[in-house]
Amino acid sequence: MKLRIVTGNSNPELAHEISLILGTELTNRICKKFSDGESYVQISENIRGDDVFIIQSVCSPVNDNLMDLLIMIDALKRASAGRITAVMLYYGYARQDRKSDSREPITAKLVADMITKAGASRILAIDLHVPQIQGFFDVPVDEISAIPSFAEYLRKKNIIDPVVVAPDVGATKRARSMSKRLNDCPIAIIDKKRSAHNQAEIMNIVGDVKGKSAVLVDDIIDTGTSIVNAVELLSHEAKEVYVCATHAVFSSGCIDKLNNSAAKEIIVSNTIPVHIFDNSISKIKIISMAKILSDVISCVHNNKSVGELFH
Repeated sequence: MKLRIVTGNSNPELAHEISLILGTELTNRICKKFSDGESYVQISENIRGDDVFIIQSVCSPVNDNLMDLLIMIDALKRASAGRITAVMLYYGYARQDRKSDSREPITAKLVADMITKAGASRILAIDLHVPQIQGFFDVPVDEISAIPSFAEYLRKKNIIDPVVVAPDVGATKRARSMSKRLNDCPIAIIDKKRSAHNQAEIMNIVGDVKGKSAVLVDDIIDTGTSIVNAVELLSHEAKEVYVCATHAVFSSGCIDKLNNSAAKEIIVSNTIPVHIFDNSISKIKIISMAKILSDVISCVHNNKSVGELFH
């Protein structure tokens, strides 16, 4: 099967980087909106029997980008693509992964059902909010982590006496993964209580961060409130605080909060388009996921183990 890369409108820059590394051109397509806001997709090349990877981030505008992904999958299926892999740079609705109150939806499962029903053969996802989302799909799911890329960047900075900090108990596994790549440095956990959506009350630190370089690791920065509160708490004891987060959702007002925080540096990936960032903010460092994604796509295309790539 011939390798094909198709991009939606959410992150064409990253798709272009991936195609350059793989040495293949992006497949021509039309992806636009009708006057009433409906999405329209047409694949402009013959892709019959080909191995197609769709590069799409379900970021803002979330519903538009999700619909574009679903319609692209349907268009490819009806064009007789041999295999369709949805490369979900950012999985929108991932935080609605369970019922935390009565009469609530599990929207992360609904999105998985829609993608599968549309005709996706396989999913590549970067740092899902919770690992159980993999079980929401009836097709194979490969989860890719940005932690190795972040760790490589931090090692080059020669940080002295690091301690990896999980912003909550749920992020402990992610923190341990980072710790392993930073010479098995110690970890700490911030105990916090969430009082409402997008709001969290920071409680206390479990672990020793005094006089150390704290590396706060999370998957998403949305409003920035939780991260800034955590940085403020850590800065009272730690020598310096670095923040690593895969998905820079950066809702309105978030950048100002981060810029005014005590964090020495905020390291994010480009799963969400880099043009949303204010380039004048020197605290923000963007790590490209193009190389690791191209390696994974090559492995899947050639039927090689994705797990062995990371080991």
